[in-house]
Amino acid sequence: MTRLRYAVVIPAIAGTLLAGFTPAFAGQGAAAGKQPLNSTNIPPQYANQKLDWHKCAVPSELPTAPPAGAEDMECATYKTPRNWYQANAQIDLTIAVSRLKATKDATASVVTNPGGPGAPGRNFPARLRNQPKLREHQEIVGFDPRGTGKSTNITCGGAIGTGSDLDPRDRDRQNLNLIVAATKYAALSCQQKSGELGPLINTDQTVKDIDLLRVLLGRDKINWVGYSAGTWMGAHYAQAYPTRTGRFVLDSATEFTTTWQKSFDWQPLGFERRWRQDFLPWMAKYDKLYHFGTTGEAARQTYEQVRYALTQGAVTLPDGSTVSANGLDSFIASSIYSKRAFPGLADYLVSVRTLTQGTASAQAKTSAAQKVKAADKSTETSGAQPLMVPTDGDAYDASFWTIPCNEGPWTGTVNSAIKDSQRLIDKQLPLLGAGWFIQPCLFWKKQPAPLPVLDGKGVPPVLIVESEHDPATPIEGARRAHKAFAGSRMLTITGEGDHGIYAGGNAGVDKVVEAYLVDGVVPNDQSLPGVALPVPPGA
Repeated sequence: MTRLRYAVVIPAIAGTLLAGFTPAFAGQGAAAGKQPLNSTNIPPQYANQKLDWHKCAVPSELPTAPPAGAEDMECATYKTPRNWYQANAQIDLTIAVSRLKATKDATASVVTNPGGPGAPGRNFPARLRNQPKLREHQEIVGFDPRGTGKSTNITCGGAIGTGSDLDPRDRDRQNLNLIVAATKYAALSCQQKSGELGPLINTDQTVKDIDLLRVLLGRDKINWVGYSAGTWMGAHYAQAYPTRTGRFVLDSATEFTTTWQKSFDWQPLGFERRWRQDFLPWMAKYDKLYHFGTTGEAARQTYEQVRYALTQGAVTLPDGSTVSANGLDSFIASSIYSKRAFPGLADYLVSVRTLTQGTASAQAKTSAAQKVKAADKSTETSGAQPLMVPTDGDAYDASFWTIPCNEGPWTGTVNSAIKDSQRLIDKQLPLLGAGWFIQPCLFWKKQPAPLPVLDGKGVPPVLIVESEHDPATPIEGARRAHKAFAGSRMLTITGEGDHGIYAGGNAGVDKVVEAYLVDGVVPNDQSLPGVALPVPPGA
């Protein structure tokens, strides 16, 4: 989950489907005394589809080629009602799915989701490709949620990103009004351009799409590995379908027991903490390499000097693109999700500083400009945010805005939001806090649907995994969700700030998670150590 894509100024295919096939396992499950596979009366035209698995094509089905170990990823599509409350209206959406087959006989399916909200996840099973214990008897399933990726899309007409170089730290009322106007324009464009489908891009409809997927996979229950906002989706599915809930891993958890607004509200603290307490002291430790300051605070002051220089005029790169103060903050925030991105972020800051220095030679500036452009491209394609994936057009951005605005209350006014953002600046939380008044949901015309109560009652134990300094889903919200969701267990990863822990290189965490996910061993609440920060090349 990232609030970055929530801010205007900090922006952020079909397989053949065969209908008329009745799965043999439906009757077998009933004969064995289990609940019927289709216990929620999904209309037969949907429940009787067959997933026609075939090797995924690039780029028509996957946005990028799968990495080594996932080359044989398979794709399919299925149809789902546009509106589950009018399921016989014969107005369908297409949902794109994928899988990595189990290395032996598959006795279970683990469905994955990268978060967002609304991020496409068809290529996401590749994240779990190197988990041999998990893959032995579980197929890894991914999907593009309704609205995004290769599923039926929505759009904001390209309006998100309007005013992206306006600096929210400039508190001149005229500047703030321009940012608000850009937010309103984009929010209204999202609602108009997404038409009748827009209001149906929400968690409630998506969890019903997932339960249909469960039926098509032939599973009495599904397992789940959801990251970031995928914890919100997983928790909502578990509450809605507790008897269909297997072993659910909620990694880097939102405060899924409350509203989107309250869950997002932890982010200014989370990002600032990761920036000031993890990254800047790390960069200062290697000052002989970066020359940015010998303490975290000294390095921050150097950043402030660079940022101020950018407010006096954006740096123009040879290709005509620019680096603005706001763009610098966006790059920083996107890069502190993962410690693997720390060296690249440090190099970026050094290069931008060179570009703002009048005393730097032309040769030094040319080299710095090349490094900045390469870093921007690298972030776009490989992702400093390790859980984010490429998508077509603006469908992901549109979904990211639309989902929170469609469900649950969103309180406040433009003026109260501006006052709140000023308080965050005053509390020394400017990295995201300065732009915290950029709230498109304040301009949503349709009344949001009420959120269900998520208390975990009747739900099998779910496992929450959370790092102490997670920037995007801060631990304060995860702890509150853990406390409010009955039966949940929580692994706290100490000395760690990465967003997305399981299958990310922490063997100790993987061992506990897979004992639960594969063997069914429900752990007690416990703390596990994180992975050390990297040593940069040349240090």
